[in-house]
Parts: sequence; C-alpha cells; structure tokens
Amino acid sequence: MPGVASPGTHQRYRQPHLSLEERRLGQLADHNVRVEMMYAGVCGTDLHLVQTDSETGYVLTSAPASIPARGRILGHEGVGRVVETGNSVQYLRPGDVVAFESIHVCRQCRPCLRGNYNQCHEATLVGMQEEGLFGTIVDLPAALAHDVSAISDSDAGLRAAACLEPAGVALLACESLPIRAGDRVLVCGGGPIGIYCAMLCCLAFHASEVILIEPIAARRKVAQSWCTTFPDIHSWLEMDGMDIDVLIEASGSLDNVRLAFPRIAANGRVSLLARGGMPLHIDTVDHMITQAISIHGSRGHLGGLFPRVMDLYQAGLMPLDAIVTGVLPGIEALHAALLAPGDIAKNHCKVLARLGD
Repeated sequence: MPGVASPGTHQRYRQPHLSLEERRLGQLADHNVRVEMMYAGVCGTDLHLVQTDSETGYVLTSAPASIPARGRILGHEGVGRVVETGNSVQYLRPGDVVAFESIHVCRQCRPCLRGNYNQCHEATLVGMQEEGLFGTIVDLPAALAHDVSAISDSDAGLRAAACLEPAGVALLACESLPIRAGDRVLVCGGGPIGIYCAMLCCLAFHASEVILIEPIAARRKVAQSWCTTFPDIHSWLEMDGMDIDVLIEASGSLDNVRLAFPRIAANGRVSLLARGGMPLHIDTVDHMITQAISIHGSRGHLGGLFPRVMDLYQAGLMPLDAIVTGVLPGIEALHAALLAPGDIAKNHCKVLARLGD
C-alpha cells in the first residue's frame, strides 16, 4: 500500500487467488511428523485472508502472513492421524491422533527464554507464514503436535480436538484478564473464540453474568446456553444497571470498546483479541484513570493450554464441539466454501472440513 512504511498483511497483499492443487511431498524432515488430516477448522483469519476490501482490493486480515510466489497452504486448526515420524521424533508414533499448535517459536529470544512463547520475536504462523493444514496429508514440526488420542475415540471427540487451538486462545485471554467469580462480563463478537470466552466465563470461571454482542442470529442461538445475547452494542447500552467488570473484544470492531468504556466498573479489565488493523479510540480517558481500568492485548495459545483445555472438555466445563455448526464433506467442498467466505461468516459459528477418516 503506497505511503505505508511498515505495512501489515492487509496493506501488502491484494486480489488473492485461491486454488486447489496436488503437490508431492518430499522426504520427511527429521523433526517433522507426516499426518493424514481428519478434520480442519476454518478460522476467521483464513476467511479474512481470502476476503478483500471492496475499494482497495487488499486482504482484510492484519495477522502476519508471508505468501510466496507459488502460494501458501492455508489452515492452522485441525486434527489428524500420524502416518510417519521423522528420525528425531521420539514421543509420537504412527497411529497417534494429534492436534496442532499454530505458532512456531524460536525458544531463543528474550520472551521465549522468559517462557512468554506467545510473544516470541521470531514466531511464524502455520497457514500464514508456514505451510498449513488444508491438505489431505501434511508435514509439520513434531514440536507443534499434541497427542489427543484420549479424546478422539468418537466423532464428537475428533471435532473437539480440531477446536483446541481457538479454545486455547480463549482460555489464555480469560486467565490473563483474569476473570473472577462474580464478574459481569461483556463479550463483543460471537465467533468461535468469543463464544469460547463466554462459555469459559460461565462454566469454568463462574461469572455472575455473561453478555454477548453479536449481529448474526445463528451465532447468538449457539451462545444462548452460556450468556444473554444482544444483536448490537446499542441494544445493550439501552439497558439500565448493566455496568461490567470485564470487556472481551473478539469482533474486530473496536468502536464497541469506545462505546462500552463508560460502563466499565472500577478496576475493570479490557482484553483485545481480534485483529483488524484498525485504531482504538477512547473518549473517556478520565473515567479510565479514575476507575483504574486496564487494557491489554492477548495473543496465542502456547504455554500448556492444550492439555488444560482437554481437561476442561473431559470435565464437561468446555463442550468444544457444541459450537460446530457446519461440516464440509472433503477438501473440494472446503475449496468451494472458501471461494464464498462471506457465506460461512453469515451462516455459521465454527465450520470444520472433514478431510479423512
């Protein structure tokens, strides 16, 4: 994008072309596993990488991406069965069912050495900066693979395993705030991460009330088991006595934060999750100072989140597969769906593609 010194993805790539191709896998690297994919999840980041601004043609996502001339295999959520392991892989074997983390870290930079892997300076994102999971058979570093065989003995369990990555993002955000028993929580955005946040606040963190702002009726219907829903921020603002302790922004519409900010109570917390490349404006800074309100960003799912999400799932405190509203029957159907990404966003919460048995 002309005139932008350090462009983000949404200022670098325009007019994307999506294709379904056959590629030949080479020799398996020593530290990799070869996996036959079973389910892959479609994330909003995937959709925004193939959606464009109607005026400029640039892609919508601001998440880091590196697209070589030959293209990039998309997808960073999923579960599959190991068919081969590299020579250096010792803790996985063929037949194991694995789900993948989506952030590859260096483990050498200052944040990594402090254990802050989600803030790794050299991090690369699967499906954005490295080849992803939207394939029938994929090769990925074994360090990213989690053995999920314990929850994968049923189709429901496999669907749950395919959702571990966004669930981990939600758990990290809720813990980082933190959510406290009795909090009143406002979640803006009823996509998978937003609904997982609402689910956790209700079932695991014992919030006194969870409120969801989401314009899409199908998503509000999915979420109604765990929260009170409103189609927009203005409908909620019309309610009296609805001050909140926590605001979780998972929609990418940062104007929600500006509008809700005066209703945040003393010592309130705001977590920003959704990327959109847009600026954040706060009109009521005096309120922020007086009430000691804190704002922080939350990124990633590393640091032991996957096993804990699995524990919550097995305890009935995080029904991961409950948000799945559509399953695409094969990679051809996935390709076709991504050619019309707006339809997925308008009609579904979480969509999975079944890529194999």
